[in-house]
Amino acid sequence: MKDLEMTGSVIPNSLDLAPIGNCSFSALVNRHGQIVWSCMPHFDGDPVFCALVNGSEKPKDEPVEWGFWDIDLVDFEHAEQEYIENTAVLVTRLFDANGGGVQITDFAPRYAHYGRYFKPTMICRILEPIGGTPRVKVRCRPRFNYGATPPTVTRGGNHVRFVSADLIVRMTTDASITYIRNEVPFLVDRRYTFIMGPDESLHENCDGAGRKYMEQTIRYWREFSRNLALPFEWQEEMIRSAITLKMCTFEETGAVIAAMTTSIPESPHSKRNWDYRYCWLRDAAFVINALNRLGTTRTMEDYLRFIMNASLMAEEKDLQPLYGISLQERIEERQIPQLRGYRGMGPVRVGNQAYVQQQNDVWGSVVLALTQAFFDKRLTRRGTVEDFRRMEKFGDSAVENFDKPDAGIWEFRTFGRVHTFSAVMCWVACDRLAKIAGQLSLPDRAEHWRQEADKMRDVILTRAWNEKKQSIVEPFEGEHLDASLLLLHEVGFIEATDPRFVKTVEAIEKEIIDPDTGLLYRHVYKDDHSKPEVAFTICTFWYLDALAAMGRVEEAREKFEWLLARRNHVGLLSEDMDFKTFELWGNFPQTYSMVGLINTAMRLSKNWNEAI
Repeated sequence: MKDLEMTGSVIPNSLDLAPIGNCSFSALVNRHGQIVWSCMPHFDGDPVFCALVNGSEKPKDEPVEWGFWDIDLVDFEHAEQEYIENTAVLVTRLFDANGGGVQITDFAPRYAHYGRYFKPTMICRILEPIGGTPRVKVRCRPRFNYGATPPTVTRGGNHVRFVSADLIVRMTTDASITYIRNEVPFLVDRRYTFIMGPDESLHENCDGAGRKYMEQTIRYWREFSRNLALPFEWQEEMIRSAITLKMCTFEETGAVIAAMTTSIPESPHSKRNWDYRYCWLRDAAFVINALNRLGTTRTMEDYLRFIMNASLMAEEKDLQPLYGISLQERIEERQIPQLRGYRGMGPVRVGNQAYVQQQNDVWGSVVLALTQAFFDKRLTRRGTVEDFRRMEKFGDSAVENFDKPDAGIWEFRTFGRVHTFSAVMCWVACDRLAKIAGQLSLPDRAEHWRQEADKMRDVILTRAWNEKKQSIVEPFEGEHLDASLLLLHEVGFIEATDPRFVKTVEAIEKEIIDPDTGLLYRHVYKDDHSKPEVAFTICTFWYLDALAAMGRVEEAREKFEWLLARRNHVGLLSEDMDFKTFELWGNFPQTYSMVGLINTAMRLSKNWNEAI
């Protein structure tokens, strides 16, 4: 990909970004080694580096002056970027017009230490010369309170402190503090280390600490990758997706965030700008499925524990569609006026009002995810009869609400319908409760939930079938097609070879799939804003899974290879994709998209016995 022109203070924003992280917090680095996004102390915290959502459509006219950390090479010409193989350690090489160059190695430390994981809120940057006589200018310009508060800057002998009333970060380095503070270019003729983190003294040599952190972090990620259960094909793609999925976990509670960012528009000027730095229960079953297939049992068990804690909180009131990473229930949404938005396309939002919505698929999502705990004998904490009794409340809610209007999987804000997918997930709640009861040798409860599931299924297949379209439709007694209908076979509601499902897929192919690319809309009807303008990436993975389940495997494999080629330069996906340019849009990196890639690759790959 052609390098973007340097303009103003930072290059124009794009989603050619590479995350670093340690299951506590993360940062996003662009192709030129500029850190343009990082929330501290955790994923949902203050974006100390926020240039990603404070841009302009014309950056030459309105340069970004703060909210980033870059190492600006004098006479810059071009850049290269890649991860150290099988790690979350990122290497960016910058080359100047005179044959000189530098290498920047970025990572967030993570490794086993005294029986637990060392994972501080810390960014390490190691700068080294790789040729010529390169000169760089280090510009570290954090901002606090979502860009509203410039820091008070103080300095010591080998550190700079960026101070606000609520947060202090300290950058310790063996480079000249005067050069750093005054942003003066200097010659890179040796290795320099920069460590940014809490306002604490570094009790060891900066260079030695950086080397130790990097070596241990590389060792951790390589061991993580080595233990993954991978298919024969697409191993590099799987490893990168698995590492990114792991980076999107908040290990302290087990939560898995939907994405690292807020307010990247789903499409240009759409104002579909949402905060995804939280944990959606709808994603739970799909994430658990991916983690199970990857063999990452500990991460899966941590996530199950988070879901179980959420379900315990719901004993006094019902489940919410989403929670904060520390199980916060209130996630009030507000707009941030001082940030201009991604490429100037505001608003920038913090919080997500969907937490108060009625979304009737949530009970089935939670029961489906927790079903793993009753059948997986690898787990140290398996489901009990007491857990099952608590989960029956979700079944009762599903029975009561499966044919009632809700906001649906796409979280419509201005209208409710009896969404077919929501109704099917209510069926899932009852179906899995019946299976769990059988596993626990509770025949009366198994029979009860099987009867409820069967009654529900009959209603759904009657009210969601459109005879004129010869398709299952959305909503009940409706006429629309929706990509979520592709999941009906995945959750066990209907066989993939059932003529009704086959006809539904064929109808979807005619109506909501772009014929030139094979990418899918979520739907093509007008919603809260307008008709969707871009492809919702996970929907294309759902389509490929449906094709494979129907026996159209070679077609699915071909389309899968095509989609893999549309990932960004380090192999990652956001939420959405432009149908014509294939540019990524929406929050990034998108957990749903990574999970979709993992599950589809597992389904389509040749097995090891066939291949070797």
